[in-house]
Amino acid sequence: MMTDKSAKRNEYVVADIVQALQKVVQPQNVVTQAEILDQYSHDAWPVSVLEKKLEIHHFRPDVVVTPRSKKEIVGILKVAKDNQVPVMARGLGSSVTGQSLATQGGMVLDLSQIVSEPILSNLDMTVSASAGMRGSDLEEWLNKKSLTLNFYPQSLSRSTIGGWVATRATGQLSTKFGGIEDAAVGFSLILSDSTEIQVGQKPRAAVGPNLKELFLGTEGMFAVITDITMKVYRKSEIQMSEAWSMPSVNSGIVAMREIMQSGIRPSLVRFYDEAEAQFAVPDLEVNKCVLFLTHEGLTSISKAEHLESSKIVEAAGGVTLGSVPVENWYKRRFDFSAVENILASKGGYAETIEVAHNWSEIEALYSRLVKELTPLSDTVLGHFSHVYTNGTSLYIILFGKTDTDEEAVIRLRKHWDTAMTVVTEMGGEISHHHGAGLARQDFIAKSLGKQHEILRRLKNVMDPEGILNPGHLGL
Repeated sequence: MMTDKSAKRNEYVVADIVQALQKVVQPQNVVTQAEILDQYSHDAWPVSVLEKKLEIHHFRPDVVVTPRSKKEIVGILKVAKDNQVPVMARGLGSSVTGQSLATQGGMVLDLSQIVSEPILSNLDMTVSASAGMRGSDLEEWLNKKSLTLNFYPQSLSRSTIGGWVATRATGQLSTKFGGIEDAAVGFSLILSDSTEIQVGQKPRAAVGPNLKELFLGTEGMFAVITDITMKVYRKSEIQMSEAWSMPSVNSGIVAMREIMQSGIRPSLVRFYDEAEAQFAVPDLEVNKCVLFLTHEGLTSISKAEHLESSKIVEAAGGVTLGSVPVENWYKRRFDFSAVENILASKGGYAETIEVAHNWSEIEALYSRLVKELTPLSDTVLGHFSHVYTNGTSLYIILFGKTDTDEEAVIRLRKHWDTAMTVVTEMGGEISHHHGAGLARQDFIAKSLGKQHEILRRLKNVMDPEGILNPGHLGL
């Protein structure tokens, strides 16, 4: 996992870097204490969580620096360039795939303290905010004005809006409101040579490509994100939710596909296989698959869409379970405790692997993943969400118990190797929205094919010194 470049730098070199940084930021915002560096050696990737328990710190930075302004970021990048030191931009460290881990040491640039008052445009229905702002804080700020982002990753209270852009994130209501590629209309960046630029269109342009796309999902390898402008929405007049039991995985896939290809846009679509349905509707004895739908917006339109979706679901064999199962899900949708409790137990392992494929291939991909992962895990669950006219994402959830934490790490790595091998062989997308990180590092080049060489060339142009988050995206 480690490379020669990630070996600990000479203490005198680090001292020189610290001295240079302290001329740019307040001295107390430059940290080299061992216990703090150990904390920044990990994120929320289950492999990293377990290695933290084991006091294994593969990705230990040499220094953590916390800027308070764009001017300080510019100065920090100049220090990094002058000293040829890698820079890992980081928000709140909530990545579940190892995106915020510094593979070659150097400095972690903690952006979580750059937060200013958001700027709202009521006419344009957009809000501009600092990249370090916590997602839940921005949502609460908007809610006081009867507005919303309609962007709800499960990590809403644990992630920054800059992190959403860097990882190409999405939210639970993406089927109607889109992923970050739709939600973020533009953002400000600082390149590795300290050049400040803005990308995005107002609202659309045809003068070359939309360069916003160049930076989405690049995990800090092309630039440091400083400010983001996002769409906002008025609160929905009505929200109509319903759950149905479905006779098979195929019937649920058929229903979701027909809904999307009919032009209906539910905000929430979640379809659970029989195994996960027991957890999705714990208060009911359902020995079948379960489908959740929510339609929202203007009352008349939402009611019409809900009626038409219901007809499609019932034609596919669905039997209503009422609205309560979905309403209960909304109450617990940001809860991480189940996974956290498993990982906290001795020998416990838990992982969520999200992938995607077209409708023509998704059922076969689901079946093969379940078949090949079942021998490796005590429990294998599956559900589909984030639905499109041409396909859907798929979550495979794995958890169980081994004798030791060391064995649990090995088991998790085997899960990733098996799942990524299956997905690449079947031509699917190895990540839908959790991002590549280090979990998928060995499969990125194969997944992207010849596109990966384009990514490499872009990296060389955008960051010729190679100081921004090296060792990620298969590069």
